[in-house]
Amino acid sequence: MSHRITSRILLSLLFTNSPSFAQEQPAATIKVEVSVVNVLCTVRDSKGRLVSNLEKPDFVIRVDGKPQQISYFSRESELPLTLGLLVDSSVSQQRLISHEQDAAAAFFEQVLRDKDMAFLIDFSVNVTLLQDVTNSVEYLQSSLDGIRVNTSSGNTGPFPTTRSGGTRLYDAVYLGSMDVLKKEAGRKALILITDGQDSGSTISREDALRAAQETDTIIYTILFLDREFYGYGGRGYQGDTVMREISEETGGRLFRAESREELEMAFGQISEELRNQYSLGFTPTNSARDGKFREIDVDVKSRGYRVQTRKGYYAPKTR
Repeated sequence: MSHRITSRILLSLLFTNSPSFAQEQPAATIKVEVSVVNVLCTVRDSKGRLVSNLEKPDFVIRVDGKPQQISYFSRESELPLTLGLLVDSSVSQQRLISHEQDAAAAFFEQVLRDKDMAFLIDFSVNVTLLQDVTNSVEYLQSSLDGIRVNTSSGNTGPFPTTRSGGTRLYDAVYLGSMDVLKKEAGRKALILITDGQDSGSTISREDALRAAQETDTIIYTILFLDREFYGYGGRGYQGDTVMREISEETGGRLFRAESREELEMAFGQISEELRNQYSLGFTPTNSARDGKFREIDVDVKSRGYRVQTRKGYYAPKTR
């Protein structure tokens, strides 16, 4: 889900019929809350190439089928980014961990600029924050060395743990979104390196997705799968459909990798997308603060272009 900005407009109604009245009575104010929804998107042409030269008049936004007026527009190649890397360290990934560490180390060095931040979480039977939000590529790369295949139920990090075994993928998405990215401004994204199988999470798939949407977080998933672990050429594997849904609902994509080279290629494509985004801001015509989900449709007027963006957002809710 994109960044939501709330501003308060204060209109002072001053009664100046007489100086004494103005001195004795406090100025009345009217408070109007205006919610601006910010939508990040990437655009590709008919050949799949990223398009980076569009302007505000090229875009059309609809919410629940109703056109919206685009008030804010920018290209996001320079907007600060907060990035969370979530690495699956369950036993099914045991033979892949070293490749994940090497590719992620190179990715951090490639994608992070001076004003960008990142953090690292690994998840298996626990969800562990290995490195909090930082701008230091050195700290991030060093923390990658702390990823170990873990089948124990002891708590090794600051996040809550469960005594049941498994792969707490949904818990990791929820905690990365709500415990870390919720406090951050600007563009936000999670990159998951996983085989997509969840087992033992206390959070449901729906709640994990909602957490990402409510914190304006884009999810990219790299399915890095050891098919031999599942036997019979991977026919016991069922994680790809769910991860595609979560990624596409938030405006991200799902990638597949079965070698270190393919993993590096996936990181490269994610980096390219993050540097070729558009930001579109609008004030919804439906101003109801009911906490309900609103469907977003973003189009480009030119034919043959495909827009990649999140499927909707949750309206703010009056408490």
